[in-house]
This record gives sequence, structure tokens and C-alpha cells, in this order.
Amino acid sequence: MRLVLLLSLFCVQSFAADGTDIVVFEAKQNLSHPSVRIPSLLRTQKGTLLAVAEGRDKPTDQAGNDLVISLSKDEGSTWTKPRIAYEQGDDSCNNPCLVQETKSGRIFLFYQTFPAGGKEFGGLPVGPADPKGNRSCYMTSDDDGVTWSKPTDVSSALKPDDAITTCSGPGIGIQLKTGPKAGRLIIPFNSQDAKKNFFNWVAISDDAGATWKRGEKVPQTETIQLNEVQVAESVGGGLYLNSRSWRKGVSLRKVSWSNDAGESWSQAAEDAKLPDPICQGSLLRLDERTIAFLNAAGPKRANGTLRLTHDDGRTWASSRLTFPGPFAYSSMALLKDGRIGVLYEPASNTVVKFRAIDPARR
Repeated sequence: MRLVLLLSLFCVQSFAADGTDIVVFEAKQNLSHPSVRIPSLLRTQKGTLLAVAEGRDKPTDQAGNDLVISLSKDEGSTWTKPRIAYEQGDDSCNNPCLVQETKSGRIFLFYQTFPAGGKEFGGLPVGPADPKGNRSCYMTSDDDGVTWSKPTDVSSALKPDDAITTCSGPGIGIQLKTGPKAGRLIIPFNSQDAKKNFFNWVAISDDAGATWKRGEKVPQTETIQLNEVQVAESVGGGLYLNSRSWRKGVSLRKVSWSNDAGESWSQAAEDAKLPDPICQGSLLRLDERTIAFLNAAGPKRANGTLRLTHDDGRTWASSRLTFPGPFAYSSMALLKDGRIGVLYEPASNTVVKFRAIDPARR
């Protein structure tokens, strides 16, 4: 009788209905900003959900953006009124990317700044030396996202000498749990050179975030270029990388693997099973054998599809259309009950929503 009851409870949990949409950020409603985009979602060790996005002064990528934040203490059922976590006057703050260092509990929020009027493709200075260029920064929180430190500029350590811009994520970073580099913090990045070529690499910290260094670029061909990117831990403490396409080649996700925890990478390749309408996608390891990938499967930025892999992205065991209709950027976090919390854009620049989904549903 007890065994039957336990099996019944397991089945109920594994095949629970997806949750309903909850508005977390909405322009000109719970935000004063006329536009909001680029979600980042983290569930902390204490069970707090942190949602971060760009509150924009107008619906363009560099528009005097502020970093806005909202918290949930009940697995995403309710959220605090959004507030500004950081703003830099008329400068623009872009590409939020969250990660938590588990031993200290410290949370890192990486982002990039653009000077007022500066644009991603607007002739900014090359390299890390010029303070008027695009900068890579982070802030930290030691109280589950309630308060944040002053920014730390890590451009000199991370921005390549040939880079016009750098971009973390957007989405999340990770901390390795296994392998010879267990405890290493990883933040995925892209950078753009003066010829508008984009490259992927990761920022690495082996001292709980005190110092950071840059791993090698992912090898790529002229026709396979990588852009906005996420990573997940692979079996044995390596990394699986999944990236948006850039400019050339087939509209498929670009992938690579690292056997040395992000210091070097395999040649970038296209995954024929993962269509990409040139949009960001989110990645999350669920357990020892399963990684979840969510993106707009198309056509265009629509039809958010959840896929699961049990072999670190080499094959895909299941696929489910989870968000029919308009769907753009997203970020995922594993909830207490085994569902996935998704912070996402319904292909709009005015609202960011949250929904809990069951990865076991078919």
C-alpha cells in the first residue's frame, strides 16, 4: 500500500500541469520605463527567485537601460514590486547574467555598459583600455538580492584586445559541481571585433569570484559564427555550449564542448535538430543526466520549445512545444518541486512573464 501511494505521489509530481503566466516586469505599469527586455533568472540556495531585466528608455538595445529586479519567496507565485538594482545615468546597462557561489552564498550579477549614445555597432573604441568604450562589470549581493555592492569593472581581465564589445550571456552562469575544477565559476560571453565578427568564450574564476580570467575563444569558421550564449556542466565537469547564430550560415543553434572546464573548446558545429530564428535560448542542467534547452523554434520568434538531452547535447531525447505563439528571450531555474521556472519575453518589448513548467510532460 505504501509503495502504491509513493508511486502515485511521484506520478502526480512528475506530470503536474504547467503553471499560469505571471507578469513580473511590465513597462509603464509596475515599471516607469517604456520598454523592458532581456530576462535573467536565478533560484538561490535559500529558495529565493531573483528576476533581473533591462528597463529601457525606449525599445532599442542601448537606450539608457537600467537593471531592474524583482524577488519571489514562494517559487514564483508572487513577486515583489520591481525596483532598480543599478543605473548609470544616461549610460546603458545590458546583458544581465546571474550566478551564485555556493560556499559563500554570494550572488554575482554580470552586465555590460555602453556610454550614453554609444551603440553595439556604433564605432566604439577597441580593447579594454579606453574608459569610454563598452565595459564588463559585475555587482554582488550577500543577502539574496536585497542589496547590491558597488560595481567592479573587470574589462582589463576579460575584454579581448581586439574586441569592440563584450556581452555576458544573457541569462545565467554556472558553478561546476564535479570534476577536477569543481567549484569553478563560469560566465558565458561573446565578443565582437572591428569587422563585426562574433566569438564565444567563458569567464572563469577559481577563487570564488575574487579574480576572473578569460578562456580561449571557441574555434569557428567564417560561416559558423556564434553570438548570445549559454553553457551547462557536462558529465565529468566539462562544459556544453549552446549559442545563437550570427550573420552567416544556416539558421541552426551552434554548439561546442569543453573537456577542460572552459579553457579550450571543440570546433563549433551546427546542431541540425535545433532551429534558430536568430534569437537567444536558455540552458539548464536538471540532474546528473539531463540538460534542458528552451528557445523559439520558429518560424521567426515564436513557439517556445523545451528539449531534453541525456548525453550533454549530442542527441535530444524529447521535444515539447511549451509556449505556443510569440516567444523570444528566456531564462530558466530549477524549482523545489522539480518543475522549471521560466522567465520569458512573449515576443514583446513591454512585458516579461514567469511560468512554471513540468519537464516530464509529453
